[in-house]
Amino acid sequence: MKRSFLFFLWAMLATCASASAQNIVYSEPDRDDPRTLNFEVVGKIGGKFLIYKNARDDHFFSVYDAEMKLNAKVKADFLPSRTKILGTDFLAYPDFTYFIYQYQQRNIYYVMAAKIGPEGKIMGEVTMLDTTSGMGYTANNRIYTIVNSEDKQKLGAFKISTRNEKEHVITSCVFNKELNQLEKVRIPVPMPDKNDYLGEFGLDNEGNLVCLRESSVAANESVNKVSLVIKTLGSINPTISEVKVKSLFLDDTRIKIDNLNKKILITSFFSKQKRGNIDGLYYTLWDKNTGNELLNATTVFSEEFRADVKGEGSTKTAFNDFYLKNLILRRDGGFMMIAESAYMNSRGNNFNRWDMMNRSPFFNPYFGSGFGMGMGFGGYYPYGSGLNAYPWGSPWGLNSMGPNNVTRYFSDNIAIISFEPDGKMEWSNVIRKTQYDDNTDNYIGYGLLNSGDQIRFLFNIQEKRNNVLTDQAMSPQGQIDRNPTIKNLERGYDFMPRHAKQTGSRQAIIPCMYRGFTCFAKIDY
Repeated sequence: MKRSFLFFLWAMLATCASASAQNIVYSEPDRDDPRTLNFEVVGKIGGKFLIYKNARDDHFFSVYDAEMKLNAKVKADFLPSRTKILGTDFLAYPDFTYFIYQYQQRNIYYVMAAKIGPEGKIMGEVTMLDTTSGMGYTANNRIYTIVNSEDKQKLGAFKISTRNEKEHVITSCVFNKELNQLEKVRIPVPMPDKNDYLGEFGLDNEGNLVCLRESSVAANESVNKVSLVIKTLGSINPTISEVKVKSLFLDDTRIKIDNLNKKILITSFFSKQKRGNIDGLYYTLWDKNTGNELLNATTVFSEEFRADVKGEGSTKTAFNDFYLKNLILRRDGGFMMIAESAYMNSRGNNFNRWDMMNRSPFFNPYFGSGFGMGMGFGGYYPYGSGLNAYPWGSPWGLNSMGPNNVTRYFSDNIAIISFEPDGKMEWSNVIRKTQYDDNTDNYIGYGLLNSGDQIRFLFNIQEKRNNVLTDQAMSPQGQIDRNPTIKNLERGYDFMPRHAKQTGSRQAIIPCMYRGFTCFAKIDY
Protein backbone atom coordinates (compact mmCIF):
# COMPACT_ATOMS: atom_id res chain seq x y z
CA MET A 1 0.00 0.00 0.00
CA LYS A 2 2.80 2.38 0.92
CA ARG A 3 4.67 1.55 -2.31
CA SER A 4 1.46 2.13 -4.32
CA PHE A 5 0.92 5.51 -2.65
CA LEU A 6 4.52 6.59 -3.34
CA PHE A 7 4.17 5.53 -6.97
CA PHE A 8 0.89 7.49 -7.23
CA LEU A 9 2.52 10.56 -5.64
CA TRP A 10 5.51 10.31 -7.99
CA ALA A 11 3.23 10.00 -11.01
CA MET A 12 1.18 13.01 -9.92
CA LEU A 13 4.32 15.12 -9.41
CA ALA A 14 5.68 14.05 -12.79
CA THR A 15 2.40 14.91 -14.46
CA CYS A 16 2.29 18.33 -12.78
CA ALA A 17 5.91 19.02 -13.73
CA SER A 18 5.19 18.07 -17.32
CA ALA A 19 2.05 20.15 -17.42
CA SER A 20 3.83 23.19 -15.98
CA ALA A 21 6.83 22.80 -18.31
CA GLN A 22 5.09 24.61 -21.12
CA ASN A 23 1.68 25.63 -22.31
CA ILE A 24 0.95 26.19 -26.00
CA VAL A 25 -1.98 28.10 -27.43
CA TYR A 26 -2.51 28.36 -31.20
CA SER A 27 -4.24 31.04 -33.20
CA GLU A 28 -6.76 29.98 -35.81
CA PRO A 29 -5.48 30.32 -39.39
CA ASP A 30 -6.98 33.40 -41.00
CA ARG A 31 -8.43 32.11 -44.25
CA ASP A 32 -8.45 35.66 -45.61
CA ASP A 33 -4.66 35.80 -45.39
CA PRO A 34 -3.01 34.88 -48.71
CA ARG A 35 -0.48 32.09 -48.69
CA THR A 36 2.25 34.53 -49.73
CA LEU A 37 1.71 36.60 -46.58
CA ASN A 38 4.59 38.57 -45.08
CA PHE A 39 4.47 39.21 -41.36
CA GLU A 40 6.32 40.37 -38.28
CA VAL A 41 5.53 39.66 -34.63
CA VAL A 42 5.56 43.14 -33.08
CA GLY A 43 5.19 42.08 -29.44
CA LYS A 44 2.95 42.29 -26.41
CA ILE A 45 1.26 45.70 -26.34
CA GLY A 46 -1.16 46.57 -23.55
CA GLY A 47 -1.74 42.91 -22.75
CA LYS A 48 -2.55 42.10 -26.39
CA PHE A 49 -0.33 40.48 -29.00
CA LEU A 50 0.20 42.61 -32.08
CA ILE A 51 1.24 41.13 -35.43
CA TYR A 52 1.88 43.15 -38.57
CA LYS A 53 0.88 41.53 -41.86
CA ASN A 54 1.46 42.53 -45.43
CA ALA A 55 0.24 41.04 -48.69
CA ARG A 56 0.96 42.96 -51.88
CA ASP A 57 -0.36 46.48 -51.21
CA ASP A 58 -2.45 45.53 -48.16
CA HIS A 59 -1.00 46.30 -44.73
CA PHE A 60 -2.82 45.57 -41.51
CA PHE A 61 -2.41 44.78 -37.81
CA SER A 62 -3.91 41.66 -36.24
CA VAL A 63 -4.63 41.83 -32.51
CA TYR A 64 -4.76 38.62 -30.46
CA ASP A 65 -5.77 38.09 -26.84
CA ALA A 66 -4.07 35.88 -24.23
CA GLU A 67 -5.70 32.78 -25.75
CA MET A 68 -4.55 33.81 -29.23
CA LYS A 69 -8.09 34.60 -30.32
CA LEU A 70 -8.25 37.23 -33.04
CA ASN A 71 -9.77 40.38 -31.50
CA ALA A 72 -9.30 42.78 -34.39
CA LYS A 73 -7.81 43.11 -37.82
CA VAL A 74 -7.10 46.76 -38.58
CA LYS A 75 -6.04 48.01 -41.99
CA ALA A 76 -3.20 50.53 -41.98
CA ASP A 77 -5.17 53.01 -44.08
CA PHE A 78 -2.80 55.85 -43.16
CA LEU A 79 -0.20 54.44 -45.57
CA PRO A 80 0.05 56.11 -48.96
CA SER A 81 -2.12 54.42 -51.59
CA ARG A 82 -0.63 52.80 -54.68
CA THR A 83 2.84 53.15 -53.21
CA LYS A 84 5.29 50.36 -52.47
CA ILE A 85 6.49 50.23 -48.87
CA LEU A 86 10.25 49.68 -49.09
CA GLY A 87 11.09 49.02 -45.46
CA THR A 88 9.40 48.56 -42.09
CA ASP A 89 10.71 48.61 -38.51
CA PHE A 90 9.08 48.44 -35.09
CA LEU A 91 10.04 49.86 -31.73
CA ALA A 92 7.69 48.36 -29.15
CA TYR A 93 6.84 49.71 -25.70
CA PRO A 94 4.47 48.24 -23.07
CA ASP A 95 1.48 50.30 -24.25
CA PHE A 96 2.24 51.18 -27.89
CA THR A 97 4.63 50.59 -30.74
CA TYR A 98 6.21 52.85 -33.31
CA PHE A 99 5.66 51.57 -36.84
CA ILE A 100 8.42 53.07 -38.99
CA TYR A 101 8.05 52.75 -42.74
CA GLN A 102 9.80 53.98 -45.87
CA TYR A 103 8.54 54.71 -49.36
CA GLN A 104 9.20 56.80 -52.44
CA GLN A 105 6.80 59.09 -54.30
CA ARG A 106 8.14 60.56 -57.52
CA ASN A 107 11.62 61.91 -56.73
CA ILE A 108 11.19 62.17 -52.94
CA TYR A 109 11.96 59.36 -50.51
CA TYR A 110 10.23 59.37 -47.09
CA VAL A 111 10.83 57.71 -43.74
CA MET A 112 7.76 58.03 -41.49
CA ALA A 113 6.60 56.85 -38.06
CA ALA A 114 3.11 55.98 -36.84
CA LYS A 115 2.20 55.31 -33.21
CA ILE A 116 0.10 52.14 -32.99
CA GLY A 117 -1.93 51.31 -29.87
CA PRO A 118 -2.94 47.95 -28.32
CA GLU A 119 -6.02 47.72 -30.56
CA GLY A 120 -3.94 48.02 -33.73
CA LYS A 121 -5.16 51.56 -34.47
CA ILE A 122 -3.05 54.61 -35.11
CA MET A 123 -2.72 57.07 -32.23
CA GLY A 124 -2.44 60.69 -33.31
CA GLU A 125 -0.88 61.81 -36.57
CA VAL A 126 1.91 60.29 -38.62
CA THR A 127 5.36 61.78 -37.95
CA MET A 128 7.82 62.48 -40.75
CA LEU A 129 11.32 61.53 -39.60
CA ASP A 130 13.26 62.55 -42.72
CA THR A 131 13.13 62.85 -46.50
CA THR A 132 15.56 62.59 -49.37
CA SER A 133 14.69 64.76 -52.34
CA GLY A 134 16.02 64.85 -55.87
CA MET A 135 16.00 61.06 -56.27
CA GLY A 136 16.93 60.50 -59.90
CA TYR A 137 16.04 56.82 -59.79
CA THR A 138 13.37 54.50 -58.39
CA ALA A 139 14.53 52.78 -55.23
CA ASN A 140 13.79 49.09 -54.88
CA ASN A 141 14.90 48.82 -51.25
CA ARG A 142 15.21 50.91 -48.13
CA ILE A 143 17.85 53.63 -48.00
CA TYR A 144 17.48 54.46 -44.27
CA THR A 145 18.56 52.26 -41.39
CA ILE A 146 16.64 52.48 -38.12
CA VAL A 147 18.51 51.92 -34.86
CA ASN A 148 17.47 52.42 -31.24
CA SER A 149 19.21 52.59 -27.90
CA GLU A 150 19.02 49.69 -25.50
CA ASP A 151 16.70 51.57 -23.12
CA LYS A 152 14.49 52.61 -26.09
CA GLN A 153 14.74 56.28 -25.12
CA LYS A 154 16.61 57.21 -28.32
CA LEU A 155 15.86 56.36 -31.93
CA GLY A 156 18.05 57.01 -34.94
CA ALA A 157 17.40 57.06 -38.68
CA PHE A 158 20.40 57.38 -40.96
CA LYS A 159 21.45 57.02 -44.58
CA ILE A 160 24.87 56.87 -46.18
CA SER A 161 26.04 58.53 -49.37
CA THR A 162 28.93 56.80 -51.17
CA ARG A 163 29.09 59.11 -54.20
CA ASN A 164 32.53 60.26 -53.12
CA GLU A 165 34.61 57.11 -52.74
CA LYS A 166 37.16 59.01 -50.63
CA GLU A 167 34.58 60.26 -48.12
CA HIS A 168 31.29 58.63 -47.26
CA VAL A 169 28.71 60.90 -45.64
CA ILE A 170 26.28 59.68 -42.98
CA THR A 171 23.11 61.74 -42.57
CA SER A 172 21.91 60.94 -39.06
CA CYS A 173 18.65 61.97 -37.38
CA VAL A 174 18.29 61.20 -33.66
CA PHE A 175 14.97 61.42 -31.78
CA ASN A 176 13.79 60.97 -28.20
CA LYS A 177 11.02 58.61 -27.12
CA GLU A 178 8.37 61.18 -28.13
CA LEU A 179 9.97 61.45 -31.61
CA ASN A 180 11.15 64.98 -30.99
CA GLN A 181 14.25 65.48 -33.12
CA LEU A 182 17.39 65.94 -31.02
CA GLU A 183 19.68 66.51 -33.96
CA LYS A 184 20.10 66.12 -37.69
CA VAL A 185 23.70 66.14 -38.81
CA ARG A 186 25.86 65.17 -41.79
CA ILE A 187 28.84 63.11 -40.69
CA PRO A 188 31.77 62.90 -43.12
CA VAL A 189 33.84 59.74 -42.71
CA PRO A 190 37.14 59.61 -44.64
CA MET A 191 37.73 56.48 -46.71
CA PRO A 192 41.49 56.52 -47.27
CA ASP A 193 41.79 53.03 -48.76
CA LYS A 194 40.17 51.73 -51.93
CA ASN A 195 38.19 48.94 -50.26
CA ASP A 196 37.02 50.85 -47.18
CA TYR A 197 33.38 50.54 -46.14
CA LEU A 198 31.24 51.13 -43.07
CA GLY A 199 30.26 48.13 -40.97
CA GLU A 200 27.70 47.55 -38.25
CA PHE A 201 26.09 50.52 -36.47
CA GLY A 202 24.76 51.06 -32.97
CA LEU A 203 23.17 53.81 -30.85
CA ASP A 204 23.96 54.04 -27.14
CA ASN A 205 21.66 55.26 -24.38
CA GLU A 206 23.10 58.78 -24.59
CA GLY A 207 22.24 59.03 -28.29
CA ASN A 208 25.79 58.61 -29.55
CA LEU A 209 26.17 56.86 -32.91
CA VAL A 210 28.92 54.25 -33.20
CA CYS A 211 30.03 52.15 -36.16
CA LEU A 212 33.01 50.40 -37.68
CA ARG A 213 35.05 51.45 -40.69
CA GLU A 214 36.51 48.31 -42.21
CA SER A 215 39.02 47.73 -44.98
CA SER A 216 40.08 44.69 -46.97
CA VAL A 217 42.88 44.01 -49.38
CA ALA A 218 40.37 43.42 -52.19
CA ALA A 219 36.61 43.13 -52.65
CA ASN A 220 35.02 40.07 -51.02
CA GLU A 221 38.11 39.50 -48.88
CA SER A 222 38.73 39.34 -45.15
CA VAL A 223 39.06 42.54 -43.15
CA ASN A 224 42.63 43.57 -42.33
CA LYS A 225 41.95 47.09 -40.96
CA VAL A 226 39.29 48.30 -38.54
CA SER A 227 38.55 51.73 -37.09
CA LEU A 228 35.98 52.64 -34.45
CA VAL A 229 33.84 55.64 -35.42
CA ILE A 230 31.98 57.50 -32.63
CA LYS A 231 29.78 60.55 -33.23
CA THR A 232 28.56 61.94 -29.89
CA LEU A 233 25.15 63.58 -29.71
CA GLY A 234 25.50 67.33 -30.23
CA SER A 235 28.94 67.20 -31.82
CA ILE A 236 29.74 67.91 -35.46
CA ASN A 237 32.69 65.67 -36.28
CA PRO A 238 33.22 62.01 -35.38
CA THR A 239 36.24 60.61 -33.57
CA ILE A 240 37.92 57.81 -35.52
CA SER A 241 40.23 55.45 -33.64
CA GLU A 242 42.24 52.70 -35.25
CA VAL A 243 41.65 49.25 -33.78
CA LYS A 244 44.72 47.04 -33.53
CA VAL A 245 44.16 44.01 -35.71
CA LYS A 246 47.81 42.84 -35.65
CA SER A 247 48.54 40.35 -38.46
CA LEU A 248 45.08 38.80 -38.58
CA PHE A 249 42.34 38.56 -41.18
CA LEU A 250 38.94 39.26 -39.63
CA ASP A 251 35.64 37.86 -40.79
CA ASP A 252 32.01 38.67 -39.84
CA THR A 253 32.94 41.64 -37.64
CA ARG A 254 30.44 42.72 -34.97
CA ILE A 255 30.01 45.61 -32.56
CA LYS A 256 28.06 45.64 -29.29
CA ILE A 257 27.48 48.56 -26.89
CA ASP A 258 27.71 47.84 -23.16
CA ASN A 259 25.65 50.71 -21.73
CA LEU A 260 25.95 49.50 -18.14
CA ASN A 261 29.74 49.39 -18.06
CA LYS A 262 30.22 52.21 -20.63
CA LYS A 263 32.22 50.02 -23.01
CA ILE A 264 32.12 48.95 -26.65
CA LEU A 265 32.85 45.37 -27.67
CA ILE A 266 34.20 44.57 -31.14
CA THR A 267 34.51 40.92 -32.05
CA SER A 268 35.07 38.77 -35.12
CA PHE A 269 36.19 35.39 -36.31
CA PHE A 270 39.74 35.48 -37.62
CA SER A 271 42.18 33.50 -39.71
CA LYS A 272 45.96 33.77 -39.66
CA GLN A 273 46.25 33.87 -43.42
CA LYS A 274 44.31 35.38 -46.31
CA ARG A 275 41.26 33.25 -47.18
CA GLY A 276 42.44 30.77 -44.60
CA ASN A 277 40.41 28.54 -42.32
CA ILE A 278 38.82 30.18 -39.28
CA ASP A 279 41.34 29.87 -36.45
CA GLY A 280 39.54 31.53 -33.56
CA LEU A 281 37.83 34.61 -32.19
CA TYR A 282 39.24 38.14 -32.02
CA TYR A 283 37.83 40.72 -29.59
CA THR A 284 38.70 44.15 -28.35
CA LEU A 285 37.09 46.30 -25.64
CA TRP A 286 36.94 50.11 -25.69
CA ASP A 287 36.15 52.60 -22.94
CA LYS A 288 33.40 54.90 -24.23
CA ASN A 289 34.30 57.79 -21.94
CA THR A 290 38.06 57.93 -22.53
CA GLY A 291 38.23 56.40 -26.00
CA ASN A 292 41.02 54.10 -24.85
CA GLU A 293 41.44 50.46 -25.73
CA LEU A 294 41.07 48.32 -22.59
CA LEU A 295 41.55 44.88 -24.09
CA ASN A 296 42.79 43.39 -27.34
CA ALA A 297 42.93 39.61 -27.43
CA THR A 298 42.36 36.45 -29.43
CA THR A 299 41.21 32.97 -28.54
CA VAL A 300 42.43 30.16 -30.78
CA PHE A 301 39.94 27.31 -30.95
CA SER A 302 41.38 24.09 -29.54
CA GLU A 303 41.39 20.81 -31.44
CA GLU A 304 38.97 19.43 -28.85
CA PHE A 305 36.49 22.28 -29.45
CA ARG A 306 36.88 21.93 -33.22
CA ALA A 307 36.15 18.22 -33.02
CA ASP A 308 33.10 19.01 -30.91
CA VAL A 309 31.55 21.46 -33.37
CA LYS A 310 32.51 19.93 -36.70
CA GLY A 311 29.97 18.26 -38.91
CA GLU A 312 31.15 15.91 -41.60
CA GLY A 313 34.28 17.91 -42.50
CA SER A 314 37.74 18.00 -40.98
CA THR A 315 38.65 19.78 -37.76
CA LYS A 316 40.69 22.35 -39.74
CA THR A 317 37.57 23.61 -41.52
CA ALA A 318 35.23 23.10 -38.54
CA PHE A 319 34.34 26.81 -38.14
CA ASN A 320 34.36 27.84 -41.80
CA ASP A 321 30.55 27.76 -42.04
CA PHE A 322 29.93 29.43 -38.68
CA TYR A 323 28.59 33.00 -38.38
CA LEU A 324 28.14 35.15 -35.29
CA LYS A 325 24.46 35.17 -34.40
CA ASN A 326 24.15 36.59 -30.87
CA LEU A 327 26.35 38.61 -28.52
CA ILE A 328 25.03 38.63 -24.96
CA LEU A 329 26.60 40.99 -22.41
CA ARG A 330 26.82 40.23 -18.70
CA ARG A 331 26.48 42.75 -15.90
CA ASP A 332 30.02 42.03 -14.71
CA GLY A 333 31.47 42.99 -18.11
CA GLY A 334 31.83 39.47 -19.46
CA PHE A 335 30.11 38.38 -22.63
CA MET A 336 28.81 35.34 -24.46
CA MET A 337 29.16 34.61 -28.15
CA ILE A 338 26.69 32.37 -29.99
CA ALA A 339 27.46 31.26 -33.54
CA GLU A 340 25.68 28.91 -35.92
CA SER A 341 26.74 26.87 -38.91
CA ALA A 342 24.87 28.07 -42.03
CA TYR A 343 25.45 27.35 -45.71
CA MET A 344 23.57 26.77 -48.93
CA ASN A 345 23.88 25.26 -52.38
CA SER A 346 22.06 25.55 -55.67
CA ARG A 347 22.17 22.87 -58.37
CA GLY A 348 25.04 21.27 -56.54
CA ASN A 349 27.09 24.47 -56.32
CA ASN A 350 28.13 25.22 -52.77
CA PHE A 351 28.41 28.87 -51.71
CA ASN A 352 31.14 29.62 -49.19
CA ARG A 353 31.64 32.67 -46.97
CA TRP A 354 33.71 34.38 -49.69
CA ASP A 355 30.78 34.20 -52.09
CA MET A 356 28.65 35.76 -49.36
CA MET A 357 31.13 38.61 -48.70
CA ASN A 358 32.02 37.05 -45.34
CA ARG A 359 28.40 37.21 -44.21
CA SER A 360 25.90 34.46 -43.47
CA PRO A 361 24.10 33.45 -46.69
CA PHE A 362 20.62 33.73 -45.26
CA PHE A 363 20.62 34.49 -41.55
CA ASN A 364 22.35 37.84 -41.85
CA PRO A 365 20.63 41.21 -42.28
CA TYR A 366 23.22 42.40 -44.75
CA PHE A 367 22.80 39.67 -47.37
CA GLY A 368 21.11 40.96 -50.49
CA SER A 369 21.08 44.58 -49.38
CA GLY A 370 24.10 45.90 -51.24
CA PHE A 371 26.21 45.85 -48.08
CA GLY A 372 29.30 48.00 -48.19
CA MET A 373 29.35 48.79 -51.90
CA GLY A 374 26.44 51.17 -52.40
CA MET A 375 25.60 49.51 -55.71
CA GLY A 376 22.14 49.81 -57.21
CA PHE A 377 20.90 52.38 -54.70
CA GLY A 378 21.95 55.64 -56.36
CA GLY A 379 24.84 56.16 -53.97
CA TYR A 380 23.11 55.07 -50.74
CA TYR A 381 23.39 51.68 -49.13
CA PRO A 382 21.22 50.34 -46.31
CA TYR A 383 22.17 48.30 -43.30
CA GLY A 384 20.36 45.76 -41.15
CA SER A 385 18.87 47.04 -37.92
CA GLY A 386 20.48 44.57 -35.56
CA LEU A 387 22.30 41.32 -35.04
CA ASN A 388 19.06 39.41 -34.96
CA ALA A 389 17.40 41.16 -37.87
CA TYR A 390 16.03 38.78 -40.47
CA PRO A 391 14.07 39.11 -43.66
CA TRP A 392 10.65 38.28 -42.35
CA GLY A 393 8.21 35.59 -43.04
CA SER A 394 7.29 34.49 -46.52
CA PRO A 395 6.08 30.88 -46.42
CA TRP A 396 7.93 30.24 -49.67
CA GLY A 397 11.11 31.93 -48.49
CA LEU A 398 12.56 35.27 -49.47
CA ASN A 399 15.68 33.75 -50.94
CA SER A 400 14.32 31.28 -53.43
CA MET A 401 16.19 31.41 -56.72
CA GLY A 402 13.28 30.45 -58.94
CA PRO A 403 11.02 27.45 -59.54
CA ASN A 404 13.49 25.63 -61.80
CA ASN A 405 16.52 26.11 -59.59
CA VAL A 406 16.27 24.40 -56.21
CA THR A 407 18.25 26.13 -53.48
CA ARG A 408 18.91 24.02 -50.41
CA TYR A 409 19.58 25.78 -47.12
CA PHE A 410 21.47 24.11 -44.30
CA SER A 411 21.74 25.00 -40.63
CA ASP A 412 23.77 22.83 -38.32
CA ASN A 413 25.46 23.04 -34.91
CA ILE A 414 25.40 26.00 -32.51
CA ALA A 415 28.66 26.98 -30.80
CA ILE A 416 28.55 28.93 -27.52
CA ILE A 417 31.57 30.53 -25.83
CA SER A 418 31.56 32.53 -22.59
CA PHE A 419 34.28 35.05 -21.72
CA GLU A 420 35.23 36.61 -18.40
CA PRO A 421 35.55 40.43 -18.08
CA ASP A 422 39.33 40.19 -18.56
CA GLY A 423 38.85 38.41 -21.90
CA LYS A 424 39.75 34.90 -20.78
CA MET A 425 37.60 32.12 -22.18
CA GLU A 426 35.45 30.78 -19.36
CA TRP A 427 33.73 27.81 -20.98
CA SER A 428 32.39 26.55 -24.29
CA ASN A 429 29.62 24.21 -25.35
CA VAL A 430 27.87 22.93 -28.45
CA ILE A 431 24.23 22.30 -29.31
CA ARG A 432 24.11 19.65 -32.01
CA LYS A 433 21.55 19.77 -34.76
CA THR A 434 21.31 19.06 -38.48
CA GLN A 435 18.72 20.96 -40.51
CA TYR A 436 18.03 21.60 -44.16
CA ASP A 437 15.17 22.70 -46.38
CA ASP A 438 14.59 23.49 -50.03
CA ASN A 439 13.79 26.99 -51.33
CA THR A 440 12.99 28.34 -47.87
CA ASP A 441 14.98 28.94 -44.69
CA ASN A 442 11.97 29.65 -42.48
CA TYR A 443 11.89 26.31 -40.68
CA ILE A 444 15.60 25.96 -39.91
CA GLY A 445 17.81 27.92 -37.53
CA TYR A 446 16.85 28.68 -33.95
CA GLY A 447 15.11 31.20 -31.73
CA LEU A 448 16.19 32.39 -28.28
CA LEU A 449 14.22 32.90 -25.09
CA ASN A 450 16.31 34.56 -22.37
CA SER A 451 14.69 34.32 -18.95
CA GLY A 452 17.73 35.49 -16.99
CA ASP A 453 18.39 32.24 -15.14
CA GLN A 454 18.65 30.29 -18.40
CA ILE A 455 18.58 30.68 -22.17
CA ARG A 456 16.31 28.43 -24.20
CA PHE A 457 17.22 27.48 -27.75
CA LEU A 458 14.10 26.67 -29.78
CA PHE A 459 14.58 24.77 -33.04
CA ASN A 460 13.09 22.04 -35.21
CA ILE A 461 14.43 18.53 -35.40
CA GLN A 462 13.52 16.44 -38.41
CA GLU A 463 11.89 13.11 -37.74
CA LYS A 464 10.54 11.03 -40.63
CA ARG A 465 10.40 14.10 -42.89
CA ASN A 466 8.45 16.03 -40.26
CA ASN A 467 9.68 18.99 -38.23
CA VAL A 468 9.28 18.59 -34.47
CA LEU A 469 9.84 21.64 -32.25
CA THR A 470 12.26 21.07 -29.40
CA ASP A 471 14.14 23.23 -26.93
CA GLN A 472 17.38 22.99 -25.01
CA ALA A 473 17.98 25.13 -21.93
CA MET A 474 21.41 26.48 -21.02
CA SER A 475 22.42 27.65 -17.55
CA PRO A 476 24.76 30.63 -16.88
CA GLN A 477 27.51 28.06 -16.24
CA GLY A 478 27.08 26.59 -19.72
CA GLN A 479 25.29 23.38 -18.75
CA ILE A 480 22.78 22.36 -21.43
CA ASP A 481 19.65 20.40 -20.57
CA ARG A 482 18.10 18.61 -23.51
CA ASN A 483 14.41 18.87 -22.78
CA PRO A 484 11.86 16.47 -24.25
CA THR A 485 10.21 17.53 -27.49
CA ILE A 486 7.43 20.02 -26.84
CA LYS A 487 4.02 18.44 -26.42
CA ASN A 488 0.80 19.27 -28.25
CA LEU A 489 2.52 19.31 -31.63
CA GLU A 490 0.55 16.52 -33.28
CA ARG A 491 -1.91 18.92 -34.87
CA GLY A 492 0.05 19.49 -38.07
CA TYR A 493 1.70 22.82 -37.22
CA ASP A 494 5.10 23.55 -38.77
CA PHE A 495 7.00 26.03 -36.60
CA MET A 496 9.32 28.83 -37.70
CA PRO A 497 11.40 29.22 -34.51
CA ARG A 498 13.98 31.63 -35.91
CA HIS A 499 11.15 34.16 -36.41
CA ALA A 500 10.07 33.77 -32.76
CA LYS A 501 9.60 36.90 -30.65
CA GLN A 502 10.06 36.89 -26.89
CA THR A 503 7.05 38.63 -25.31
CA GLY A 504 7.69 37.92 -21.63
CA SER A 505 10.38 36.59 -19.33
CA ARG A 506 9.19 33.04 -20.07
CA GLN A 507 6.93 33.60 -23.05
CA ALA A 508 7.35 33.68 -26.82
CA ILE A 509 5.21 33.94 -29.95
CA ILE A 510 6.32 31.55 -32.69
CA PRO A 511 4.93 31.77 -36.24
CA CYS A 512 3.86 28.50 -37.79
CA MET A 513 2.13 27.08 -40.86
CA TYR A 514 -1.04 25.01 -40.78
CA ARG A 515 -2.32 23.55 -44.03
CA GLY A 516 -0.59 26.26 -46.01
CA PHE A 517 -1.81 29.18 -43.89
CA THR A 518 0.20 31.27 -41.46
CA CYS A 519 -0.81 31.23 -37.80
CA PHE A 520 0.90 31.87 -34.48
CA ALA A 521 1.58 29.89 -31.31
CA LYS A 522 2.09 31.35 -27.85
CA ILE A 523 4.36 29.28 -25.61
CA ASP A 524 4.48 29.91 -21.85
CA TYR A 525 7.11 28.14 -19.75
